[in-house]
Parts: sequence; C-alpha cells; structure tokens
Amino acid sequence: MKKMLDLLSAEVAKAFAEAGYDEKYARVSLSNRPDLCEYQCNGAMVAAKEYHKAPIMIANAVVEAMQGSEVFGEVQAVNPGFINMKVNNEYLSQYLNGMEKDERMGCEKAENPKTIMIDYGGPNVAKPLHVGHLRSAIIGESVKRIARFAGHKVIGDVHLGDWGLQMGLIITELRERKPELVYFDEAYEGEYPAEAPFTISELEEIYPTASGKSKQDEAYKEAAMQATYELQHGRRGYQALLKHILNVSVTDLKRNYANLKVDFDLWKGESDAQPYIPDMVQKMKDGGYAYVSDNALVVDVKEDTDTKEVPPCMLLKSDGASLYTTTDLATIVERMKLYNPDEIIYVVDKRQEMHFIQVFRCARKCGLVTDKTKLKFLGFGTMNGKDGKPFKTRDGGVMRLEYLLKDINEEMLKKIQESRPMEEKEAEETAKIVGLSAVKYGDLSNQASKDYIFDVERFTSSEGNTGPYILYTIVRIKSILRKYEESGKKAGEGKIGAGRSDSEKALQLELSKFNSVMETAFEECAPHKICAYIYDLANAFNKFYHETKILATDDMEAQSSWISLLLLTRRVLETCIDMLGFEAPEKM
Repeated sequence: MKKMLDLLSAEVAKAFAEAGYDEKYARVSLSNRPDLCEYQCNGAMVAAKEYHKAPIMIANAVVEAMQGSEVFGEVQAVNPGFINMKVNNEYLSQYLNGMEKDERMGCEKAENPKTIMIDYGGPNVAKPLHVGHLRSAIIGESVKRIARFAGHKVIGDVHLGDWGLQMGLIITELRERKPELVYFDEAYEGEYPAEAPFTISELEEIYPTASGKSKQDEAYKEAAMQATYELQHGRRGYQALLKHILNVSVTDLKRNYANLKVDFDLWKGESDAQPYIPDMVQKMKDGGYAYVSDNALVVDVKEDTDTKEVPPCMLLKSDGASLYTTTDLATIVERMKLYNPDEIIYVVDKRQEMHFIQVFRCARKCGLVTDKTKLKFLGFGTMNGKDGKPFKTRDGGVMRLEYLLKDINEEMLKKIQESRPMEEKEAEETAKIVGLSAVKYGDLSNQASKDYIFDVERFTSSEGNTGPYILYTIVRIKSILRKYEESGKKAGEGKIGAGRSDSEKALQLELSKFNSVMETAFEECAPHKICAYIYDLANAFNKFYHETKILATDDMEAQSSWISLLLLTRRVLETCIDMLGFEAPEKM
C-alpha cells in the first residue's frame, strides 16, 4: 500500500505536468503550519529559477490544474509561491479503510529482504547486569523488532564478554579459595564435574574481590594474567571452568533479560571467535596489512580525508595476547562464515566510536567483509540521574538492573493502588507491564545518540510524553470497545467514514502516517520516531474522545464508523508499542 505522501505527490505531479512544469517539483510534505493547511508543496519556489517566472505564477497555474481533484478538498496558492492543501475527507477515509483491511495496515514488506545481524547487550559474564546495560538491550531489541517488521531476516546476538582478564581473575581467586578442585590439577585427564563449583551469588562476589586484590597485589595480578594466558591457550581445567562460568552466568542473564522482554537468537561470546584468530592474523600478515610496531602487531587504518587522528588497529600485544579489537574482527569473520549477513549493526555506547571506526576500516581493508556488507555503529548516549551525571544508587554505586526495575514496579504499584481498586495480584502484574513501558519509552523516546535524564517520577506519570500515558490511551480504547460489545453490538462491522469534525479528521490524518513512520524508523534505526508518532496519535485520539459522544450518540451509523476508527487506532498503537518492546494491560 502506497504511503499517503507518495499518493498526494503523484496527484500534484499530474497538475505540474498539465500546467507545463516538470513533475520533479511536485513533492508534497506535511505542513509546517497545520493551522493553515494539512500538506504543502514548495516546488514552485524552486521551479521559479528554471522557468524564470515568479513562484506565485507557477503556483497559481498548478492550483488551477488541480481543480476538480478527488484527492484534495482544498487547494490554495499563497505568496510568495506556496501551495497549501487539505486532503478530501472521503479520500482519507477510503485510505484508512484500505489500511484496516490490510493485515499490515499499509506497511509493505521489503522486496529484497536482507540478513541483518544486531550486536547488542554485551554483558560481561560473572557480573550482574547493571543500568549501564539498559540502553543497549532496549535500543537493540527495538531495532531488531522494527527490522523484522520491515520484512528482513534479523539475528540478534548478545555477544558476551567472556574471554579477557576477568576470567583469569575468577580462576585465580577460585584457586586460592578451593585449591583442591580437580580443575587445578594439570595431571588430571578424566571427565570434569557436570555441576559448577559455585553459585551465581558466589560468582558475582568472586570477581569484584579478585579485581580489588589485583589492584593492590602485583603478584596476584601476574597470576591472573598467567591464568588468562593459559585459558586462552587451551588448558583443559581452565576451559572446563569457563564452561561452568558461562552456564551459571547465562542462566542468570536470561532471567534478567526476560524481565526486560529482551531476547537473543545467539548467546555467543568473545570465546566463540577465538578459533578464527590465528588464520585471520596470518592472512593479514600474508596480505601485507599487518606489521610489527613497538613489539605489537598492528594494521594502519587512517585515511587521507581524516580530520582527526585515527590510530593503527592493534591486533596482538607484544606478548601475543589478543585484544577486544582482535576479538571483534574475528567475530566478523565468524559471522560472515556462518551467516553471511548483508548488514551488521552494533548497538554500543557512543564513547566506543573510535574503536569501531578502527574495526570497520580494518575489516574492509583486509577483506573480512564484501564490498556490499554494511557495518553500522549505532552509538547511544549516557543514562544520567537528575544531577546530570551517570545514573547511580543513592550511595554512589552502580545500580543493578533488577533493582532498578524493582523500584520502578513498586512506584507503579503504588500509583495503581491509589488510582483505582484492583486485586493485589492483578495490580502487581499490571504494575510490571506499565513499569516496563515507563522504562522503555523513557529511554526510546530520546534519540539514541543523546544523553538523557532518567527521571522515575516523570517516566511513571500517566500524563505527558510517557509510556504509561500511551498505555492509558490504549486501555481507554479497549474499555470503549468492551462496553460497545457488552451492549450487544459487534465492533468492526461498519466502515470508517469521512471525518465529521476537525478532531476526527486530525485522528485520521495521524493514522494515515503509520506506514511512512515505520519505514523511516527502519531506515534510520530510530525507535524515537515511533515514540514521537504514537504520542501525537494518542493526543489526537484523546482530543477526539473528549469532543465526541462515542457511546452516547443516537446516530448509529456514526457510532459504527467511530468504533471502526477506534479499532484501527488500537491496532496501530499496539503494533507500535510491540516494536518498542512492551505491551498494554487490559486495565489500569
């Protein structure tokens, strides 16, 4: 189904051609003065240069050619050469009825579906998820859902941090505590125990303890580095411990991500890329790309057009150890071999931009990807507290993600209990649903690259540009539809009619933008565009609702038409919040 703006542009193009002007000037856009018109075309202003005429002369000729159009209700040429338009009410209602009949409400699937991999999440094993992991998970999940809705094959990968010094630290601390464990006996050749020698709680305590010791005790740090080296070079006992660390950590991570309604197709980590490193490095050497500088193996990635310094991409340190850069490059090799993606999107803190510039350039220079493979860095800003600094607990520590969600849920439960009576269990479930909308919408309504203030009080409000306000609107629509059917009538039997009031038409105009918004959100990896849209849509609906006696009217034809309009509004809103990663309750 074509986008409304494309249909309107095609109609205006006919008028430009009829008036003797090039159709390329006929692009229609939403009006920047909605008090004057709904759509506008500024093509006459540009065409004036080519045709050496006053813009208003061209605009008047085009408007004259548009008289009698079934698409537009009002068309006007305005000095110095704008063409202002209002769409015909009947034409608009026909468009919406077409949306209503379509399973995807006017959104066409990609003609040539791509395979897209999204790298988001990125937690380190043996550590609890904290608020710093929130944005990657929320943004990545939304981008994944939007791309799937657009018709592409999308593979989400958590990309665990499971290979660096932290593993050596855990092994070293575990050895100090339990030296008798069979994993530390190099002569042992039997099967290792199936059960881990630690719980998730113990594991989460082991790492910070070990990290603290390594900063004060040089010998301890050396032992951890040696353990890391031995792990990475295949020591059996340490490899078995790594499997235990992964199993225990991933089980806990899956539980926490499930609470966020975030899921991954792949639970791969840096360790999965390790087998690809030796061949990759050798090929870079053989191809003349990699060379030794200050005892480290590097690849130059600077370009003549660079306006700032881009350091060489380091592959191996002087001791032969790999780095994040090496692992990220080897992960690209693995992904190309196993999945051959057309595009890989990295949803990562924007402060890592230089790292990914180096990685992407090195991958291209050394032929790890094809010329057509798109590598995209979607860098996000910081989630800050009200003081404008990175969000912390009251005592200044980094807040665990599950504690943040718990606080939000408790705040929502309190508000729900204050606003309406509800059974305790139902209230708790509703608080979880609405609380998640508060967190996700609060994050996603900001452009990903921008820092934002995480304000619990504002995010949980049912008024203003918030998740709860959007859900409150959906719940209100559900309530009206429920009451309509309880009166013995069947919703959806009527057609959406021509707007009978300004507020009804305003709602219809917002609905007609749906496919255009979804297309833009995909092309720009921009969930915030969906948030802005549904906020406008919710506002338009609530204005219509307050001005219209939907259930109290005696005009059955109008009522049936309005109910069909509400059904479409609910479908669009629910589809959009699904793209954002949350859902609406039945009651609030």
